[in-house]
Amino acid sequence: MMTPDTRHLELWDADYRTRGRLWGGNPAPLPNLPSGSRVLELGCGNGKNLPGMIERTWDILAMDCSMKALQLCRPVVHEAGRVHFVAGDAIFLPFRDSTIDAVFSLHVTGHLPETGRSQLAGEILRVLKPGGLIVFRDFGIHDFRFGKGEITAPGTFRRGTGSLTHYFSTDEVTRLFSTFNCVSIDEHRWSMRIKGQDYQRSEITAIFKKQG
Repeated sequence: MMTPDTRHLELWDADYRTRGRLWGGNPAPLPNLPSGSRVLELGCGNGKNLPGMIERTWDILAMDCSMKALQLCRPVVHEAGRVHFVAGDAIFLPFRDSTIDAVFSLHVTGHLPETGRSQLAGEILRVLKPGGLIVFRDFGIHDFRFGKGEITAPGTFRRGTGSLTHYFSTDEVTRLFSTFNCVSIDEHRWSMRIKGQDYQRSEITAIFKKQG
């Protein structure tokens, strides 16, 4: 039986306990899904994306490995029971096979090592219903932070608190989810000004559909 490595879980929980609400800014764009769709957000963090999901009248499962993050999420949800919070690891999803209509992995996959990324893709495939969607968003290799920090594997770097960040190409994302049908994939680049200097940001966004 495989024993899960929980070190990355402990790092994230410590970070939320120390710094509180880590994520702000505009929430990610959401696809059109029917009312009542059962959706799962992996790594919901402090709830940045939840208000937009609630507006869509979906059946929402918000999961994070950090109990502190889940506590920070709760004030975002004003209607009791509107969101089901789940403590868990994205590479060992606590859900039955073929029970989810859509999975959102928004800046989560890139925090895992290569084996974890493969496990995550397999777990998403398992829990999605036939025809279900995986909505992916993560940093691309043209982001200005690529190459900064301690390299731990090709395209993967450790910085700050010790958590990993992997930077993707569109080809790599397509390979990672090769058991799915690709609906769309794109790299978005934009400029961010920090202390009077412009830096290039890069994100890969994609939607894949489970066959069947």
